[in-house]
Amino acid sequence: MPESTISAAFSLLDERIQRFIWSQRWEALRDIQEQAIPLLVKGGSDVIIAAATAAGKTEAAFFPALSHLLAMKEQGLIVYISPLKALINDQFGRLELLCEHLDIPVWPWHGDISSSSKKRFLTRRNGVLLITPESMEALLCNRGSSVSATFENTAFFIIDELHAFIGSERGKQLQSLLHRIERAVGRQVPRVGLSATLGDMQLASSFLRPGNGPSPVVIKSENSEAELKILVKGYEEPLLVSSKIIDNEDQDYEETTPAHVAAHLFKVLRGSNNLVFPNSRRGVELYTHLLNKMCAMEQVPNEFWPHHGSLSKEIRSETEAALKQKEYPATAICTNTLELGIDIGAVKSVAQIGPPPSVASLRQRLGRSGRRRGEAAILRGYCIEEAVGVNSPLSAELRLDTVQMAAMISLLLRGWFEPPVTGGMHLSTFVQQILSLIAQRGGVTIGQIYSHLCSSGAPFEGLAKDDFMLLVRHLGVKELVTQDSSGLLLHGQLGEKFVNHYSFYAAFNVEEEFRIISSGRQLGTLPVSQMLTVGQRILFAGKTWLVKDINEEQKSIHVVVARGGVPPLFSGASGRTHTVVRQEMRRILESTERLSYFDTVAQRLLDEGRDAYRQRGLAEHFLIDQGGQVVFLTWRGDATNEALACLLRQQGYHAYPAGPGVEVIKGGKSTNDVKVALLDTAFDGIPSLQVLLDGATNLHREKWDWALPESLLKAAYSSLYLDFRGALSWIKNVSAEG
Repeated sequence: MPESTISAAFSLLDERIQRFIWSQRWEALRDIQEQAIPLLVKGGSDVIIAAATAAGKTEAAFFPALSHLLAMKEQGLIVYISPLKALINDQFGRLELLCEHLDIPVWPWHGDISSSSKKRFLTRRNGVLLITPESMEALLCNRGSSVSATFENTAFFIIDELHAFIGSERGKQLQSLLHRIERAVGRQVPRVGLSATLGDMQLASSFLRPGNGPSPVVIKSENSEAELKILVKGYEEPLLVSSKIIDNEDQDYEETTPAHVAAHLFKVLRGSNNLVFPNSRRGVELYTHLLNKMCAMEQVPNEFWPHHGSLSKEIRSETEAALKQKEYPATAICTNTLELGIDIGAVKSVAQIGPPPSVASLRQRLGRSGRRRGEAAILRGYCIEEAVGVNSPLSAELRLDTVQMAAMISLLLRGWFEPPVTGGMHLSTFVQQILSLIAQRGGVTIGQIYSHLCSSGAPFEGLAKDDFMLLVRHLGVKELVTQDSSGLLLHGQLGEKFVNHYSFYAAFNVEEEFRIISSGRQLGTLPVSQMLTVGQRILFAGKTWLVKDINEEQKSIHVVVARGGVPPLFSGASGRTHTVVRQEMRRILESTERLSYFDTVAQRLLDEGRDAYRQRGLAEHFLIDQGGQVVFLTWRGDATNEALACLLRQQGYHAYPAGPGVEVIKGGKSTNDVKVALLDTAFDGIPSLQVLLDGATNLHREKWDWALPESLLKAAYSSLYLDFRGALSWIKNVSAEG
């Protein structure tokens, strides 16, 4: 580093770290590093470092944290917490190079690390510990008596990919683990959060340090992100390519458009590194197969590799290695497993097939592209719509996938993305933490559980004492806990079995899809992100089905063909859409603006959606009469629509959230009857959750939800997925409009 570029922040670093920076021939510190070093080098402060991918966040945290460690009188410890083992492996390689010059040991700790390495760390308890929440959970459970000694000299907790934890059961677990460690060592340990995607900094601050104490200091990079180039291509799937043109449930057909999309991907991606996101594991397998087949037909080396959570570790590692090596180009067809910061090197472009799960997800994915100086980030979008026929659903008429893609890109360009849902009770994680605390301490009193997990600043602060006692008693009924004669809570027969299995340490379930079964034949699988009820109609494989039975334990939905009627809007797609996205979709449908990043077909599809919107008069009317069904178009998020459906079911109707609205089965009533029932809900008050969610299934969304009493299960689900305030607000608005 030339003397002319030496800054005040650089001068604060330990001279050995300064020499390392010189050896790497850095010209200057990054903006985010200049801001972070003065805050962290002295220790004592909670800090959030928010900057784009590859902006130098890791060094912004570790340069000053290591300088602080080197200045400590006693040997200290930095605990780096990552959501991914692969990210730990990457950071180990980066930190080892730096720390070997400092004589500071670096200790990776996860399921693939040898027990001998872990024992060496527990003997020394200094340096840099790289660990996942799950491994930290295991450490507290299995070495509870030594928690205080292990972490007594911790100088910092550094939490990478902070946004991946906020609002999730895993995030609640992490909050609990940090709180329990701080209770064990008798002091607060400074926390540093790193993230590239943080919308609401206040939410991020309250997550990093819950309670009423000083808020973390937030620093953001002032450097502008890379130039962004966008192209969205549209495709229209023919109505039906059928092997048997008969109207029964054995009719099968195949989509032809994915082959055309794959052909374009093959043409534009070959010869460079890229990421392709088809939004499902099935899509990953399909497009990988098509692209591998094209490589074989063209007699060229394969460049296309799969990556999703159901694949073995070895296959995922092969894909990551293919992306890292520089000799041959490689493109990964992946799910969100490659959204986070695993070091796969720079990619030229990101391809998104269909609208992404969220704007935040799209932003995170795009952070992989345009990382080299002077290179633009490139987004290639692919919208696939069905041709419109006589019985096409409203979603096809309005070209909702294309409109949603446009809305998400529009919001991305404006810098908006979804805030996390921070009001979730996450009682599933509370159950796990009770069992973990018992394991750590060899038994606890009811008062100790409440003090550790529910007191001021604790992760479950705010849980009413009556609900707490109801839950603890229910855990006894479930044989997860038992109470001895002295009043000490211990593991029950079932609790001991769970805690002694390695799968206990994860607070979350591996996402499972429901199997769709008709007359004993499995039609396929479907991710379902909302409650289900018997009698509901769903759209699957191009046909409308009536739900006859739901088996939550076996993750199966038994259906029969729905005779007659208009296809429903609900297609079972995974992910939950925010109100701001739906409002932007409506704005785009009411606009005449041409989108410069849409190709001719995508623009035509958008224009067709706008035409259908105008012809149906949807700018003035929110109600669509479809004969046996009524659709209320709210253009609100899924949490509002699902709450609205609950209120209508309380009025005696079969009602279901359906994309940008709610579908209601008339059941012999008139359209006006349904409308009156809707308006009445705004003045009848909100019934209890026990009544509103009566008959609802698929409420077991988190790992330990099965262990909750019914009332708390419904409360936990509602806290995460239902927005009754938004539902009533919408009803009152349309009532006022007449």
